[in-house]
Amino acid sequence: MSIQTETFLVEIGTEELPPKSLKKLSEAFADGISTGLQEMELSHGDVTIYAAPRRLAVMVDDLQTTQADKTVERKGPAKKAAFDADGNPTKALQGFARGCGVTVDELIELETDKGIWMGYNLEQKGQATAELIPAIVSQSLAKLPIPKRMRWGASDVEFVRPVHWTLMLLGNEVVPATILGHETSNTTQGHRFHAAQSITINQPSDYAAKLETDGYVIADFATRAERIRQQVEAVAKQAGGQAVIDEDLLEEVTALNEWPVAVVGEFDTEFLAVPSEALISAMAGHQKYFHMLDDNGKLMPNFITISNIESSNPASVKFGNERVIRPRLADAKFFWDQDRKQPLDDFLPRLKTVVFQQQLGTLFDKVERLETLTVKIGRPLGVEASICERAARLSKCDLMSDMVGEFPNLQGVMGRYYAYEQNETTDVADALDAQYQPRFAGDELPASAVAQSLAIADKLDTITGIYGIGQVPTGDKDPFALRRAALGLLRIMIEKELDLDLHLLIQYSLELHSEVKVEDKLVDDIYDFIISRLRAYYADQGITAEQFESVVVCRPAHPVDFAKRIEAVKQFSQMDAAESLSAANKRISNILKKVDAEISETVNPSVFTEAAEQALWDKLDALRETVSDQIAGRDYVAAISELSTIKDSVDHFFDEVMVMADDEAVKQNRLSLLNQIYQLFLQVADISKL
Repeated sequence: MSIQTETFLVEIGTEELPPKSLKKLSEAFADGISTGLQEMELSHGDVTIYAAPRRLAVMVDDLQTTQADKTVERKGPAKKAAFDADGNPTKALQGFARGCGVTVDELIELETDKGIWMGYNLEQKGQATAELIPAIVSQSLAKLPIPKRMRWGASDVEFVRPVHWTLMLLGNEVVPATILGHETSNTTQGHRFHAAQSITINQPSDYAAKLETDGYVIADFATRAERIRQQVEAVAKQAGGQAVIDEDLLEEVTALNEWPVAVVGEFDTEFLAVPSEALISAMAGHQKYFHMLDDNGKLMPNFITISNIESSNPASVKFGNERVIRPRLADAKFFWDQDRKQPLDDFLPRLKTVVFQQQLGTLFDKVERLETLTVKIGRPLGVEASICERAARLSKCDLMSDMVGEFPNLQGVMGRYYAYEQNETTDVADALDAQYQPRFAGDELPASAVAQSLAIADKLDTITGIYGIGQVPTGDKDPFALRRAALGLLRIMIEKELDLDLHLLIQYSLELHSEVKVEDKLVDDIYDFIISRLRAYYADQGITAEQFESVVVCRPAHPVDFAKRIEAVKQFSQMDAAESLSAANKRISNILKKVDAEISETVNPSVFTEAAEQALWDKLDALRETVSDQIAGRDYVAAISELSTIKDSVDHFFDEVMVMADDEAVKQNRLSLLNQIYQLFLQVADISKL
């Protein structure tokens, strides 16, 4: 019998939803419904998500209209407890039969691993989907990631915003229910101003098109975002510039508008004397405006706003936005002028009033640690101590400026501008901004050695301090972004090829925290935490978990060294000898693990009794010096390639030789031989993990 299906649609109509949460809420709503349908064993086709400022909606294609009938096996008492000595059913069995709605004679025997049990196969008729859907929707809404729910009026209903209507259709039929205090229907609401009336949806498939034509609402988030992008680019081109579209801003603006219309505005050219980053922050942060650049990449005295109405008087919309942005830009100019009235150094004492972390002191305390740690890192990179100290000393001063106080995202950026204003060197000025790089995945890394030293020092100080006082990140909780800091400093070391000893730097950084008791285990734990960030980093580059494990067990102190070993393992894995040698090393590892006594480091060829062990020793002896030199020079690719030539000798050895010989001297000598091979490979990686 063919399965009957219909298209399902649910829409929750609300007051304007939080723009930064809209996409996340809509996706969670759809996921919850999909999960609920799966749990109820209801098959379906594509799931389409709709999200606009005043609505969350989900459409499910080809939804099964009734659950399939199924046989449910019910298990009763064990057979030995089901009947008494005379073979009569016990009360337990009789009670089980009554519960199944049958007589004892109708029960069956179920054979299990633990014996025979009495049971019954109950034929369960599938429920209608329309009866199951309300609970599925309600459960999904209850599980939405809403930090703080609200109530309105005298209602006990709680949601992220007040709810005004609910629509729920299965095919052309309304699914009757009360959702968030509202009876479901087949009507929705259009745009608040353009189409402030009810709109009837006769079929779920009509939803998006009818809302757009009759309601002035583009319900699909991605479609709305693309329309905004196209409009912004078009009006910018008409105005003689090029729009810069930040994806986060685009997403937020998309969540704010149902019927987007792009409008270009202007501001006074006098404001262009202020650093462009400050003007852009004022426009994007406060007003959600996009900015424009000219052909030379310079900021233009224009902005692009997205209006939620198709105004009959666009000039009025333009004028209104120009009037609003002027005081914002004036504030930015005021902050710029005020901050430059004193040198950055004057902000330094004020850092004593800002707590970095209760147990770790103030930002001033952090700066003092950075002065020492940056010099320590910069020395092997060839940076003068005085330059490192200067960069570290000024590193947090701009946090006390008026501009950064208003626009926190400009930390570092304004430090660089103010440093240039007071004629600091290029290395020092640029380091004040670059210390925060990489700010996000794929971001640029600090270019100069000074900036690299400060960036590593800043991240390492935070990691060692917070970790040292026991505030280890758990689950999603990482308030000091230690994971991001760890990956950031690793990327700098690896991608900029900085040959730094991470283990020693952790030890040194911990010693600068007077509140932290430095122990070997703490150093090792922090090393493990930092290095663990490389797991996902290398996974993105196609490195397998086994390849990563083969290197991480060696605990290379230098991240650059770690990277070279990873490359060697990657290339080794592609060799013909890889599988056989990996298996052999695994065999060697297993043999050595079972040996309780200490294995001698010396092999005595005179004890050999088999030609195969002599041949293996000769091969090992022939390549040992070359491989050792290659490992010393960190040419791990060449070293592991050379080591791979031992494959045939190892295979022959295991074919011809019994390692655990009866003669103790022979056995110990063979164990020593295998251990030397294993230890030589281990200087590159533990290929037994592959």
